[in-house]
Amino acid sequence: MHTYLITGGAGFIGTNIAEYIVENEKDARIIVVDDLSARTDPSRLPPSVEFHQGDVRDTEALERIMRGVDIVIHLAALPRVQFSIEEPQQTHDVNVNGTLSVLVAAKEAGVKRVVYAASSSAYGDQEVLPLSEQLPAQPKSPYALQKYMGEGLMKLWSDIYEVPTVSLRFFNVYGPHMDPDGPYALVIGRFLKMRTEGKPLLITGDGTQTRDFTHVQDIARAVLCASGSDRVGHGEVLNVGAGRNVSINDLAKLIGGAIEFTAPRIEPKHTCADIDLIRSHLEWEPTVTLEEGIAELKKEWGIVE
Repeated sequence: MHTYLITGGAGFIGTNIAEYIVENEKDARIIVVDDLSARTDPSRLPPSVEFHQGDVRDTEALERIMRGVDIVIHLAALPRVQFSIEEPQQTHDVNVNGTLSVLVAAKEAGVKRVVYAASSSAYGDQEVLPLSEQLPAQPKSPYALQKYMGEGLMKLWSDIYEVPTVSLRFFNVYGPHMDPDGPYALVIGRFLKMRTEGKPLLITGDGTQTRDFTHVQDIARAVLCASGSDRVGHGEVLNVGAGRNVSINDLAKLIGGAIEFTAPRIEPKHTCADIDLIRSHLEWEPTVTLEEGIAELKKEWGIVE
């Protein structure tokens, strides 16, 4: 039996990971720490989950909660790119100092592994696709830089303090429990909301930018694989993506309805994950196509063609 602690675990991704652990690891104990600052809803968590409202920057409190924990899944962050541009100090404090706090607490509590939710935004704009972990990071926003710094901290804690760590670079995550006004899967969530409200889908720029949309169930499975594999734990960085990129224009067609265009914003033009490394290290493969995932969400949202 393992004991998991999920920081930021009451949010979209954390709720799905908690559900996945409950379904796939009998007798696992799950603890969630979340400050409820991002419209998160702990009532959606499985009933067996132990919930603590708290801030990951409170190292002493975290250490107390982590005693007896085997695996920490560190999701807590302020993830909006645009918000990080507007509020670089606040986001740095949570995304960098919060990650440092988690690692300090994990070391002191004797945690056996930390799995870190890194971000594909660290790649920035690259001249080649798919995006391989061997490419140099080129962050284009404070958020991207902050998440990349977290990877460095994970590697140092593994090398210096012998805390096993692994960083998973999530690409654009979507799926059940997604908040259309929340920080994750903004494009898909907002498109679904606009469609149900009878509004045109608002596309930033010309819509030719592409993203690697990754279903949250595939993310959850990758996290659980990384939590238990003896082939990682030394600060490795692994992409978690569908290995396929789709333009925002094509995404809009899948969701359906009228579209409108608005001014572009600062963001990478294209993303697509090279998933060879996670295949070889964790024998992980994506299983949910974007077409299947969008069809599932349209049913959930009551969108009938």
